[in-house]
Amino acid sequence: MISTRERRTEQAFFRGGLLTLADEHYLRAVRTFAEALLRDDVGSGDLTAKALGLAERIVRGAVISREGGVAAGLDECAFLFRGRGIEVAFEKRDGDAIAPGETLMRLEGPEISQLACERVGLNLVQRMCGIATAARCLQERVRRRGLHARVVGTRKTPWGLLDKRALHLGGAGTHRLNLSDAILIKNNHLALLAPSEAEAAPLAIERAWKCRGNAAFIEVEVRDEAAALGAAQAFRRLRRDAQDDYPCLLMLDNMTPGRIGAVAAMLERENLRDDILIEASGGISEANIEAYAESGVDAISVGALTHSARALDICLRIS
Repeated sequence: MISTRERRTEQAFFRGGLLTLADEHYLRAVRTFAEALLRDDVGSGDLTAKALGLAERIVRGAVISREGGVAAGLDECAFLFRGRGIEVAFEKRDGDAIAPGETLMRLEGPEISQLACERVGLNLVQRMCGIATAARCLQERVRRRGLHARVVGTRKTPWGLLDKRALHLGGAGTHRLNLSDAILIKNNHLALLAPSEAEAAPLAIERAWKCRGNAAFIEVEVRDEAAALGAAQAFRRLRRDAQDDYPCLLMLDNMTPGRIGAVAAMLERENLRDDILIEASGGISEANIEAYAESGVDAISVGALTHSARALDICLRIS
């Protein structure tokens, strides 16, 4: 059975299911991004295709994975191809596991259009597959240890909402979808409110609390035990006065697993742990994620999933 803290973690960070082409906001993001990439890539026309005399002959193509991973970006790629008169039939769907040599989608349409769309379409799929694959790999490392921490992304997303959707397809949380999505009070905010984080964190939470109705969660970033305690006490007081079952989070930034474990133990001793979700952030990778999960956190944010994504090897074969 899912625990209350796990439910709150999902409520706060796992909203990637909203990011589909049926959503007007996401569709606009995909259209704007894909068309800008294609416009820049094609320029004034495909000179090679023109030199070879290629035109509107109907040909077939197949998008094929050369390595295993998680399918992502297929809907976005299909949107791009279909917008240029190319028919698309899916062999795999976004979120599916894929093996080397498997066909992801089949294409039929004008040869010149397939060639024009090839690189941008593959770039979309390769990047999104790479993010989804890395996200699933990290989450599985945590689950194999029998731990309940959830892997989430950050706003270090060069491709914006497309990166967020890829995280979702790999089973990771999206964190905030944008700045209007939730209240996340970071160190630069705190520096504008008081001389120390221990003073600023409770004050910031008090100010932000009245705006929570429009926010998926409230989170405050702290970097020492005193600030963590002050923030947690403020959250508990406000939650109980409002009788509110609302996600309240501490982001423990750039702390070692040992220090995070000490903060979690302190919150337990102060009977604060049930009121607070803990997110570990900063310098987390495949090499140390298990240690962070064992420290007792609810969520582990990994910026490298998107800011340093490795593309999956995927190709297009035309016949």
